[in-house]
Amino acid sequence: MHALKEKVADKLSRILADSPSSPSHFSDDSPVSTPKSEGSLLSKKERYGSERSLSAYLLSFIPSSSSNGNKANKRRQDLKPSRSLSSRWRSKSFTWRDKPLEFITEKEPECPRNEASETCNKVEEDYHALRNINVSNKCEETSTSQISVNCFPNLSDESSFISSDLQEFLHSTLPNIVKGCQWVLLYSTLKHGISLRTLLRKSGELPGPCLLIVGDMQGAVFGGLLECPLKPTAKRKYQGTNQTFVFTTIYGQPRLFRATGANRYYYICLNDLLAIGGGGNFALCLDGDLLRGTSGPCETFGNLCLANSPEFELKNVELWGFRHSSKYLN
Repeated sequence: MHALKEKVADKLSRILADSPSSPSHFSDDSPVSTPKSEGSLLSKKERYGSERSLSAYLLSFIPSSSSNGNKANKRRQDLKPSRSLSSRWRSKSFTWRDKPLEFITEKEPECPRNEASETCNKVEEDYHALRNINVSNKCEETSTSQISVNCFPNLSDESSFISSDLQEFLHSTLPNIVKGCQWVLLYSTLKHGISLRTLLRKSGELPGPCLLIVGDMQGAVFGGLLECPLKPTAKRKYQGTNQTFVFTTIYGQPRLFRATGANRYYYICLNDLLAIGGGGNFALCLDGDLLRGTSGPCETFGNLCLANSPEFELKNVELWGFRHSSKYLN
């Protein structure tokens, strides 16, 4: 486009150069000559400048072929001079609505001290009220959890072996007839001495199912469900029903072994021997002094050794009965 403009400008310059600068009816060869005024005499340089300005003026009417040029020209026409931000802020007509966003801070206007103190006091009161609500909710949750734990029957005495988990486990394995009853400690070697005869005598205080719980010196807790009162026989004669079972804690969690139906060797009660299970070995056997015992696999319950070793020294022996009472019924 620039090349085209230059060509047109050159042509116009040539045309203007060939044309006379002023209308004259006389030639230089004419005998009649007119005097040339000082104002009509133009130098070549001035005439060339006037010709260039005339060509530039004519070229301004030639439209540009570039669409971008039109848009640029349009933008230049639309642009309007505006005052700078600093001058606008210093003007009297400036308001806060005109303030740019980046200069607006998040700081809230400060309140008077009295209002601030009242607000702080109100916030503190709300905080204490909310804290009291949370504490009351925790108390309700604690009381609910205590109710869920206390739903299991209470023990009449402290036990050397029974934990809350073990009691929960054993409670779930008991016959329905004694569920919800109070657990009564009938015999303990720590309270009544080491004597099998004393254990047999104390078992007659509460008829019905009873739990024999023993432990070895290595920390294992095991035992079985028997039927009170325990009646010693003159000869080795098995007693009991298929409700008899044995359990142990040597596997980390309490584990129960019920009667398999292979035989009816549930338990033997003598004056100097108390044994549970049979067929190969006794699942649990206690001597007359309640100082030592043995354990091994048996066919009656399909169990393994209940203690840490087949022969062990007894740490304690407990016999628990169950008393019916409306206070402990579910």
